[in-house]
Parts: sequence; C-alpha cells; structure tokens
Amino acid sequence: MELMATVIPLILMFAIFYFLLIRPQQKKQKAINEMHSALQRGDKIITIGGLHGTIDAIDEDRVVILVNDNRKLTFDRTAIREIVNPD
Repeated sequence: MELMATVIPLILMFAIFYFLLIRPQQKKQKAINEMHSALQRGDKIITIGGLHGTIDAIDEDRVVILVNDNRKLTFDRTAIREIVNPD
C-alpha cells in the first residue's frame, strides 16, 4: 500500500510534464521540420537572425537568399525561421 502511495504521485508528475512540456515541444519541432521541407524558390522568408529575403536557390542543406540590390547570401536550411508569403 505504501508503494502505491509513492508511485502514483511520480506517475502523475510525469504525465503532467509530458502534456505540458514534452508534447508541445514535439509538435512545435514537427511544424518547423514541415516548414523547412516545404521551402521553395521564390518564398519570402525571415532567418533566425532577422534577415528578410527571398529564396533564390535551395538544395538539401543550404538556401541562397536574395536580399537588397541583388545580393545573394547562403544560409543553412535550418536557419530559416518563417515563411512570410502573403496569402
């Protein structure tokens, strides 16, 4: 009986951590991975550093971003924070 009294709060605490911390983080990471895989040429994007530009070329690991005055910068694909295409 004492064993159940100590095990149940631990299980309850793990369940709370899972639903409040772990699961939302997994959903967020899945959404980010889907966004990275859906990137395509012409998308207007913002990098994690705050740089705004348009994707000029893309391969599996890198993205070439076109910024002001036709300057091209190369970033890792994971450096893209969001797509800002007007819908």
